[in-house]
Amino acid sequence: MSCYNNAMQFRLCLVTVILSVFLLSGCREAALSIPVTPGMTATATAVPQISPPPATPAAPSTPVPTASPTPTPTATATSTATATPLPTATPDPYAALSIDALAKRTYGGGQLEIVDLLLETETFKRYLITYPSDGLTIYGFMNVPNEGVKFPVALVLHGYIDPEAYEVEAYTTRYADKLAEAGYFVIHPNFRNYPPSDNGPDPYRIGYATDILNLIAILREQSRDPDGVLRRAEADYIHLMGHSMGGGVALRVATVWPDAVKAVVLYGSMSGDERLNYEQISEWTDGRVGAFELDASAETLAQISPIDHLDRLQSPIAIHHSHADTVVPVAWSEALCAELEALGHPVACYFYNGVPHTFNGPTDELFMGRMIDFFREN
Repeated sequence: MSCYNNAMQFRLCLVTVILSVFLLSGCREAALSIPVTPGMTATATAVPQISPPPATPAAPSTPVPTASPTPTPTATATSTATATPLPTATPDPYAALSIDALAKRTYGGGQLEIVDLLLETETFKRYLITYPSDGLTIYGFMNVPNEGVKFPVALVLHGYIDPEAYEVEAYTTRYADKLAEAGYFVIHPNFRNYPPSDNGPDPYRIGYATDILNLIAILREQSRDPDGVLRRAEADYIHLMGHSMGGGVALRVATVWPDAVKAVVLYGSMSGDERLNYEQISEWTDGRVGAFELDASAETLAQISPIDHLDRLQSPIAIHHSHADTVVPVAWSEALCAELEALGHPVACYFYNGVPHTFNGPTDELFMGRMIDFFREN
């Protein structure tokens, strides 16, 4: 075709040339716009598309096996063994009753107080008193000499009386009066369970001993008060007199607190051997009293009984007993005398004839004189 025959042909030739140049130069595909002369309609010629060379097919990839996640092992709950509770040891009901246990505990606290004036004589005044003992209120009476500044102390411990028949000024009042007339500051406690004192525990009559140990501690403390009711008591000189049951209490007190007591008088006293005591008490009461005390082992009774701790004693002992006693066996006092003598402990032993458990008449007067002399000597 000739590009010069007419104008139309010229234009077509020109387009063809341009397209050829474009393809040969490797330029990217483009659509060319042909200038259109006003009044002419240009027919767009489709430019052939150059397809990119075919891609080399990739080798089929071998599928890599997907690692299955290793499951985290679930901790198997170990069954917790239920602890079998150990059996709780039953508290030993006798542990606090031994001589050693009583010696280790503390005593005192509170004040002795005067409640009322009971009697006034030419030589002394008698007062109704109270004092605390392990939370209990203990009653008693106190004889204070009229003349003097300081007096040695005597504690008078009564024997068994039916509590329903007991009176504060009991049969042992005569011994307290005799001591006051001799210049002693005398306290005669009722003990717990004797009205109007409060009731409280008393296995082996250790409650009674505790009442005396608390009283001694109060005396030692309160006598220091220059304005107190015990200011005239010389608490460094405390003496004990115990009759029958009170004698057993006095021996325990002197064994538990050896340096608190200067001298001890045992009068028709119960034994220091608690098995002997409670076999006798069980017989007296037709078995109503003594089951707990006699249920203790021989070893436990040895820990509790003063007779097995006589080596602790520091106070001289005077023993008084009647061969005619039909209540407390005189053999118990004879045995105690022999044991103290064997230990080399200072002891004075007096045995009487023809008088009952509680002395009377001239023998009673003789006993009181000997008691006062013994206290003065110690």
